[in-house]
Amino acid sequence: MTIRTKTPTRQRVIDLDGPQGNAFALMGIARDTARQLGWDKAKQDDLMSEMRSGDYENLLTVFDLNFGSIYTLERSVYDEAEDY
Repeated sequence: MTIRTKTPTRQRVIDLDGPQGNAFALMGIARDTARQLGWDKAKQDDLMSEMRSGDYENLLTVFDLNFGSIYTLERSVYDEAEDY
């Protein structure tokens, strides 16, 4: 009998400093992922509305809440006190 050792699930990493970190790219990734997970169109549209309902940080929060188990978001050090 052979028993394999569990390996951690590989998460996909999205570099927010690169092209994938663009808000439109993230929304595209979110919609594609939602489709792959079998979400219906209404749920996908609700997700897109929620992602667009605030600033970029809101978009990241919504993305992470919905797909944080699939994707890891990373970026250079971010200081909210700085004015971008």
